[in-house]
Amino acid sequence: MPIIPVRGLSKNTLIWMSENKCRHGHNYLSHYNCYLNEVRGNLKTCFFDIESGGSLTADWGFMLTYAIKPLDEKVISNWITPREIKLHTRDKRLVKECCDDLNEFDIIVVYYGKDAPNRHDLPFLRTRAVKWGIDTFPIYKQIRVVDVYDIIKTKFKFARRSMDNACKLFGIEGINKPWVPDVWHNAMAGDQKGTDYIIEHNIDDVTRLEQLYKKVKRYRDTFTTT
Repeated sequence: MPIIPVRGLSKNTLIWMSENKCRHGHNYLSHYNCYLNEVRGNLKTCFFDIESGGSLTADWGFMLTYAIKPLDEKVISNWITPREIKLHTRDKRLVKECCDDLNEFDIIVVYYGKDAPNRHDLPFLRTRAVKWGIDTFPIYKQIRVVDVYDIIKTKFKFARRSMDNACKLFGIEGINKPWVPDVWHNAMAGDQKGTDYIIEHNIDDVTRLEQLYKKVKRYRDTFTTT
């Protein structure tokens, strides 16, 4: 059996390995080969980002679009319609379909989007799901979340820790559809052209997030000693 690289694994990963069992009925700390074969080799990973309007808080704002990019595959995107805005159902359908899509994956990769104070995507989605009485938001420990912001924050030294700034360092092309307030305002009023623009922006975000993740993932569980 290979030696478990304890110093190279995060605390959360070690806890997960101790609490979950392989096909032989042993936890993954005692059957590390099973962890390598069953978990690392077969987990479905996606890159996730939403765009919202009205407010960054989910009790005032609502979802406009979301984009999910399965690892090395095409982007899945979805958006609010002018009719839904007019009928005041707003993002109810969108939130439900987003939760359903996320439940197809084992690992969600975000940027500044995990469960933590002031972060956006997953807390926003959960809040909107509660608002509409949708109970399919992924439950605790059902899906693992990787926030690339944490890697940028702890492993690198930037003046600004935005995804755009990190992408520049790694030579990842800039965003094609930048954030424009009037476009977001128009989309919230039911303008389809505005929504189309935001969808392109959203897709661009998850595409670049995947590229950034591939550049920095090797630093995730490392540390420097003297």
